[in-house]
Amino acid sequence: MAIYAVSVDEQRSTAARFGALYVGVDPSARAGVALSTLSRQPLNALRHPPESGTCGWYIWGGEELADDADFFQPVCIEHLPEQLAPLMPYLGLGPGWRVLLAPNHEDVWFDEKLLAI
Repeated sequence: MAIYAVSVDEQRSTAARFGALYVGVDPSARAGVALSTLSRQPLNALRHPPESGTCGWYIWGGEELADDADFFQPVCIEHLPEQLAPLMPYLGLGPGWRVLLAPNHEDVWFDEKLLAI
């Protein structure tokens, strides 16, 4: 796994571009990452409210989000896999935001249902 410095300026700029509140992530906080799916397209991410040392982000590759309890593995933000570099600018989007990235495609939207957990 690669180690990434999270660019706060880039994340603030991305949040502003979508009219979102910037909510930073602590590099030592954990995200739920479906490591076995990261070679698939599109790259998906959604953010729930942070709790218990997590930043609220859940990240997976592919069309489907599995219900399997072992689908996501905890990964510190500073150790996110290389495949997730395109997602780094979006990590400052607050809880309730979703991101879908594919070659030549970006879809970012607010999903209020993510706040009702």
